[in-house]
Amino acid sequence: MKVEFTVNGDRQDVDVEPRRTLADALREDLGLTGTHVGCEHGVCGACTVLVDGEPVRACLMFAVQAEGSSVTTIEGMAGPDGTLHPLQEAFSTHHGLQCGFCTPGMLMSALDLLNREERPCRSRIREELSGNICRCTGYAGIVDAVEAAAEELATGAEPA
Repeated sequence: MKVEFTVNGDRQDVDVEPRRTLADALREDLGLTGTHVGCEHGVCGACTVLVDGEPVRACLMFAVQAEGSSVTTIEGMAGPDGTLHPLQEAFSTHHGLQCGFCTPGMLMSALDLLNREERPCRSRIREELSGNICRCTGYAGIVDAVEAAAEELATGAEPA
């Protein structure tokens, strides 16, 4: 089936089997390998992307369901000149990257949170990221990073 959707601001036309997941279409058909596939059951959150601004598990969504949608992946977070998003910078500064496997899903979930809430408290950050599993137990650094990025985005200050 021919499917047309926008990924990170670029219109894409892909020809997929009806059962092909959005994660596989992004990774294998479009070469956007930043979206990771972990459990393939929607439990781990590694495949989280934003579809029309809402977080979805790309391993649970068929590519054909994205017809006409706008998809944002981890590759779409940085600026056009390659400047990292404040969340990406904060993950690096606060050691939230760990092995990096969960990072794309964590960043997309955190981006969704900061798009909805200007300054979430630490417990709110933990609650929002609870659907993403970090096998390296980097949660403290990840929560620190989201908190710092929220502060930077709210005030324009440099992350601590």
